[in-house]
Amino acid sequence: MVRIIIDSTTDVIEEIKARLTIVPLTINFGDEEFIDGVTINHKTFYEKLVESDVLPTTSQAAPDAFDRVFKETVEAGDDAVVITLSSKLSGTYQSAIIAAAEYEGRIFVVDGNSVAIGTGILAELALKYADGGMSASDIADRIKAERDNVRLIAMLDTLEYLKRGGRISKTAAFAGGILSIKPVVCIEDGEIKVLGKARGSKQGNNLLIKEIQTSGGVDFTKPVLLGYTGMTDVLLRKYIEDSSALWEGHIEELNCTIVGSVVGTHAGPGAVAAAFFKK
Repeated sequence: MVRIIIDSTTDVIEEIKARLTIVPLTINFGDEEFIDGVTINHKTFYEKLVESDVLPTTSQAAPDAFDRVFKETVEAGDDAVVITLSSKLSGTYQSAIIAAAEYEGRIFVVDGNSVAIGTGILAELALKYADGGMSASDIADRIKAERDNVRLIAMLDTLEYLKRGGRISKTAAFAGGILSIKPVVCIEDGEIKVLGKARGSKQGNNLLIKEIQTSGGVDFTKPVLLGYTGMTDVLLRKYIEDSSALWEGHIEELNCTIVGSVVGTHAGPGAVAAAFFKK
């Protein structure tokens, strides 16, 4: 059997998650340490994020954490494909590579070149290939070929968390707050890039729709996943309504999930995101 292993920054719906093996990262709120998805769930994370004065920090998964999972996998007679978040955003990929050196020919590590729901749709595709009887080596090669077609586009509700994380200046965040600026961002070449800034959610939704159309539209033969940050999916529901033309004929099969803590730290609550394979 081929197992698909991910790190805890990957976001998928619950029924897919149940079929994946997850290596967790660590989250720190000041002196409090939590194991992502084990000792803190996404809902509690967002409650703490909104209430806390300090921005949480995250620590990559260590080689030991991967080694424990790899050892157990190989002892069970299985091979595995490991998909991590972009190596430009975390050292987690490097940790997996170090641990996999012991298991040549059995464990194959892929840099997902994305994060959150972006790596989520890669993991879902890898599961489909595994279900079809493909070998771990072939799955890894296919995922490496497919990852360049993944688009992850998001609209943030506020610049506050990027400011708190030192990603933008206080002046830019202040001006953005007054003007109700909603930045639209994407992952490109494994890094976060600002595509544009809209005034208000309506304009932001329009910009999101435009960016999806610009990238060539959605390949509905492969996984598609929408995500939101924070305590409620109200803004995501509004976005789906506004962009219904994009999903025509596929609205019933659209899956949505809450986006996890590592991305949520920088995006803040109220973000909406779409991950898909471009045509």
